[in-house]
Amino acid sequence: MSKVICAIDQGTSSSRAILFDSQANVVAVAQKELSSYYPQPGWVEQNPEEIWASVVGVVYEALAKASLSMEDIDSFAITNQRETTIVFEKATGRPVHFALVWQSRQSAPLCEAKKEEGHEAWVYQRTGLVMDAYFSASKIRWILDHIPNGQKRAENNELAFSTVDSWLIYKLTQGKLHVTDATNASRTQLLNLKTGEWDEDCLKLWNIPACMLPEIKNTSEVVGYSASALFSRPIPIASMVGDQQAALFGQLCVSRGMVKNTYGTGCFLLMNTGDQPIQSKHGLLSTVAWKMNGKTTYALEGSVFMAGAAIQWLRDGLKLFDQAAESESLALSVSDSEGVVVVPAFTGLGAPYWRHDVQGAILGLSRGSTKAHVTRATLESLAYQTYDVVNAMSEDAQMKIKALKVDGGASRNQFLMQFQADILNTAVARPALNETTALGAAFFAGLATGFYESVDQLLSLWSMDKMFEPSMDDALRLAKLDRWHKAVDVVCTFKS
Repeated sequence: MSKVICAIDQGTSSSRAILFDSQANVVAVAQKELSSYYPQPGWVEQNPEEIWASVVGVVYEALAKASLSMEDIDSFAITNQRETTIVFEKATGRPVHFALVWQSRQSAPLCEAKKEEGHEAWVYQRTGLVMDAYFSASKIRWILDHIPNGQKRAENNELAFSTVDSWLIYKLTQGKLHVTDATNASRTQLLNLKTGEWDEDCLKLWNIPACMLPEIKNTSEVVGYSASALFSRPIPIASMVGDQQAALFGQLCVSRGMVKNTYGTGCFLLMNTGDQPIQSKHGLLSTVAWKMNGKTTYALEGSVFMAGAAIQWLRDGLKLFDQAAESESLALSVSDSEGVVVVPAFTGLGAPYWRHDVQGAILGLSRGSTKAHVTRATLESLAYQTYDVVNAMSEDAQMKIKALKVDGGASRNQFLMQFQADILNTAVARPALNETTALGAAFFAGLATGFYESVDQLLSLWSMDKMFEPSMDDALRLAKLDRWHKAVDVVCTFKS
């Protein structure tokens, strides 16, 4: 067969290698689960060397499944968990500490201190990001503070910082390249969105030496080649992109105003905002969507903390069913939630509320309420939370979205997708291929090497599984949204 692109999808729970052919078909998939470590409540760490070893393993496994060799790979495409922070020795390539995963909260006190000092507003204005331990800057500071002579070693040019994409490329090239792309750089809280360069004042704020940082490259670009000793021949490394931005491109949201939602553990909504970053008035994040041929495209991003995780709670916590897929039939077994509203604020509420101090609740229960009503109300909560973020995006960008493109595990739930279309009063488009994150990375790589000719060709390759059209009466839709927002108000005012 003709050559394939090997997309490396390095996520929080696993590393995967997915081979795509010239028609964007999946040829083979290999996956390896990863260990996470929890030294203290709220801390999440991973072993960078385990991440690297898992990537090498899945590349070989995917090729074996497809009966292909290294000669059949056109290029590597890398997409990765964002914000996760690795610091390593330049001389040896050895990590000086386990990776601090994006979820990890050990640097939260550092962020709170910066807020109290009055830095949050100007940092948000420059980086598009709120002052939070989610991002890499405070994680770098924490690592330097918790290893022997960390600051001195960093200032002596002995240490390097990388996000996961940068770490993988460093390992793939056996130390020759220390680079990242604009999407990952924009998640560090150290990148100036307007200049596209590392921001000196942000570095000064966190006392991070500039010599630690990787060089910023295009998202779609042959940045170098893998070492021959690893894969028997040098293979072009042609893209690197944060996972949510990769999904945006994999859904081919290439025009301003196009929006995608990934329904995973949480929901990640991104809107293409074109060639200018937008400062949100609703607490949304402004970020780089991608950079190609030196031109930057921007996005607005909003996160829903609990999506698939809420369904897991119904399964594992309340024991309402044995398999997550059963939630659909259970929800459809009743015609309505009968006034039951679930606000799944188990870790607070994300955009546009940003209330980390609230707790989840089930409201509107009656003697006739059943597990079917609670299940239906929980699924509906995903759609309501998505509505809130989409509404905020539309106001910030001053445009109404024409359709919502969806992917992720919960996008396979027919009931949820139809209810999402009804509540948004907007069409919801589900692609035939659900591997949109890896596909987006492959598209970027293919454009860089000529494997794919143009974005127009990519548009011809994208196919839809199903379009969900809104069919709910306006009065009913508005009544349901009113009940949801009243429930959110109750949760936000309740003090335990």
